[in-house]
Amino acid sequence: MAKRKETAKVLSQDRLSEGIYSLWLEAGEIAAQARAGQFVSVYTKDASRLLPRPISICETDREKGALRLVYRVAGAGTREFSSYRKGDTTEVLGPLGNGFPEIAAGKRALAVGGGIGIPPMLQLIKELKCDKAAVLGYRDQLFLKEEFERYAPVYLATEDGSAGTKGNVLDAVRAEGLEADVILACGPAPMLKALKAYAAERGIECWLSLEERMACGVGACLACVCRSAEVDGHSHVHNKRICKDGPVFRAEEVVL
Repeated sequence: MAKRKETAKVLSQDRLSEGIYSLWLEAGEIAAQARAGQFVSVYTKDASRLLPRPISICETDREKGALRLVYRVAGAGTREFSSYRKGDTTEVLGPLGNGFPEIAAGKRALAVGGGIGIPPMLQLIKELKCDKAAVLGYRDQLFLKEEFERYAPVYLATEDGSAGTKGNVLDAVRAEGLEADVILACGPAPMLKALKAYAAERGIECWLSLEERMACGVGACLACVCRSAEVDGHSHVHNKRICKDGPVFRAEEVVL
């Protein structure tokens, strides 16, 4: 799958909650190839910021040649992105990384997202053709809940107990008695570590999308490595490049 750099046009931008924005871009060649779990690198217009910002793909609309990025404002680059309006343009490189695998129709899949790891699970839940459910974990403010509900049953966990189960996503899985043949997840490392252990205890197939600060986004700089169970053929140590080898890994491949 070839990655491409495009000048993408902003189709719309909306604020979903405090610091969380939804950006639709017209980027036909990238949208045509993108798979659930992949990401793009978005370049700022400030020449002093040389490195692009990696953002997971939330949704794709191949008919319109559009892709949706839902991101959190975390610094100067994403703050710039939040100022974009319809008709603005930005440089985008993608699709990057490896996405989630196809799941056989006869399996039961549980898509689990936590925090800013929730957006990339939306395209996945749309693409899954098997029996499926989503578990979404928030600190307090909800976003994208209604979009997920269009495609699958949704179960919530909130830290403050304002919606769904009080606690984390694993608390919600246990409280709701949810069962699955495969777990697919994206979120903070403690959440992924807990889900990996949970899946291993029960013999459940498990795929994890790792979050990490990235520099080049194409595997050259080794800035986003994670510890791996096996020796990597590129670096010759127990590391894998999240941007190139991931961001989605089978749980057994990585050490959390």
